[in-house]
Amino acid sequence: MHKRLAIIGSTGSIGTQTLGIVARYPDLFTVSALTAGSNAELLMAQARLCRPEKVVIGNDAFYEVVKTGLSGLGIEVMSGQKAVEEVASSDGVDTVVAAMVGFAGLRPTAAAVAAGREVALANKETLVVAGEMITRMAAMTGTRLLPVDSEHSAIMQCLNGEPESSVERIILTASGGPFRDTSAERLAKVTPLEALRHPNWTMGSKITIDSATLMNKGLEVIEAHWLFGTPQDRIDVLIHPQSVIHSMVQFTDGSLKAQLGVPDMRLPIIYALTYPERVVTELPRPDLAEIGSLTFGEPDTARFRCLALARNALKAGGNMPCALNAANEIAVAAFLQEQIGFNDIAGAVEYVLGKTEYNTGASLDAYAETDSASRRLTYEYINKVQKK
Repeated sequence: MHKRLAIIGSTGSIGTQTLGIVARYPDLFTVSALTAGSNAELLMAQARLCRPEKVVIGNDAFYEVVKTGLSGLGIEVMSGQKAVEEVASSDGVDTVVAAMVGFAGLRPTAAAVAAGREVALANKETLVVAGEMITRMAAMTGTRLLPVDSEHSAIMQCLNGEPESSVERIILTASGGPFRDTSAERLAKVTPLEALRHPNWTMGSKITIDSATLMNKGLEVIEAHWLFGTPQDRIDVLIHPQSVIHSMVQFTDGSLKAQLGVPDMRLPIIYALTYPERVVTELPRPDLAEIGSLTFGEPDTARFRCLALARNALKAGGNMPCALNAANEIAVAAFLQEQIGFNDIAGAVEYVLGKTEYNTGASLDAYAETDSASRRLTYEYINKVQKK
């Protein structure tokens, strides 16, 4: 089961954890390619350790730095987004770990799918923005899309061996983030530092803020719809503060199957990379006696409007999920820079969806056009907020 990996976004949270897994299981994995955006120093350090055939720095400004830093090691150094797409579709790769954050991960992932490469998908925006196109392409090329999200990994494990006709509904669990019991008035005043203190998970800043707003769960509803072919009205969300049950599937006979584990992203990464096998790990085991109890509750979409906005975008279809994603990316970045308030993230998304002209968004170029237009509208909203 030896696999040659291309890690797209190797310097981020998922990328660095994947490299840790590769180091732990050298008999199972070889790194063929690494790509990063602008973190040249970390990319070079990773390349010196795992000696891939190819390295890509997305930001052309750092090309000479990386090329000089890796000279004499026999590593081919490239730069630019086209080069990222090239390694994602390379013949020397078995599995592409799509770990880039945001819309930027769409084209490399699409290139991997078009080339028939297996994809370990951590970039949920790929299916949020272009789920219909990507899943259709995957069916044509025989590409396996293996989710790295803990929730979708849990669903995949629950569905293993079950006929599609037996599935009644999917239940995504959410920790509720750091503000699940915070009043609407207090939410308006929370700081980026407070929002980045996730109670259970250690993740990158963007996904941590998405967890705090529940946008992450909205994006996961869209992703689950495309990954598993489940209609939106049969995808539920439950708040589960302990983050032990990662998701559940209800079946037509009334039974409920859940996947449990400690909140550690290495578990879904390993499962995606070794699927359908399992390997022995030294990762912590959940101690149910110590945990004591597992609790659940309904999400409050009045306080956390992003979840409802994501569901509305999925219902509208076409380019609306793309607009939702673009607006959220810019709004989260603005919140982290203290340019807008926490509740303005949902405000920005709602503003952009209200001003976006619907189209079917059936191509990469069409999605890129919607993405650009939506980002401009988000900046327009941010300027309005700052002038108040």
